[in-house]
Amino acid sequence: MHRRHFLGASTALAGSLLGLRARAFGDEGAFEPKILLAGGVTGAARASAPARWSAEVERRTSAAARRTPRAVKATDSTLLDGPFAYWSGTGSLSALSAAELAGLRQFLALGGLLVIDDADPASGAFGRDARRELARVLPDAAPVSIPDDHVLYRTFYLLKPARPWGRVQVTKTADAILRAGQIRVIFLAHDLGGALARNQLGTWEMTVEPGGDVQREQAIRFAVNIALYALTTNYKDDAVHAPFLLKRKATQP
Repeated sequence: MHRRHFLGASTALAGSLLGLRARAFGDEGAFEPKILLAGGVTGAARASAPARWSAEVERRTSAAARRTPRAVKATDSTLLDGPFAYWSGTGSLSALSAAELAGLRQFLALGGLLVIDDADPASGAFGRDARRELARVLPDAAPVSIPDDHVLYRTFYLLKPARPWGRVQVTKTADAILRAGQIRVIFLAHDLGGALARNQLGTWEMTVEPGGDVQREQAIRFAVNIALYALTTNYKDDAVHAPFLLKRKATQP
């Protein structure tokens, strides 16, 4: 099922996408990086990152976003309110319960996109355990490396080099689980949330290494691309640019 089947009946975003309207989810915006609570995770590893993600999407594109993303359990029906969920952590995960497995399986079957963000790549415990649990959620789907020509790296910004970005650059690639040619799960080992996180004064919370401000900007652009991929799927494969994407910030150096 196409991700648009998640969409609510709220005000349509401007423009069309091959004749399909991109509608906002719920009353507060189209993009919401819902914080997944599962496997013992009680919140986002970088608490301010989800809200900052929404803010950057609104600032850099014309898409609306929910400024206060919700934390939702894998067993909660509100997980299905939109096509995006963000699961981040720094340590080991507990085995998912049967109900959590069923909830995530339903979310992904409906076309949801789950981003798994290991906030402690040096340890790698969260990423390893998340892979173990996703193998239980989708036992017939093995992760594969995302190629550098994938639409994810050009959904809004044309990333150069085409690779995942975050607070640290441990690997030059990321793995994903695909269904019907579309990404359903992204495994990141770069602490993307760490590059996004800001405190209440607007100061960046964490140092980005080794590339500093340039790397942080690339990480933000990567986050925006993920958000727009969740909203528009493979529009750029068809060379279609929905009007609400056309703030030309995408062409800025």
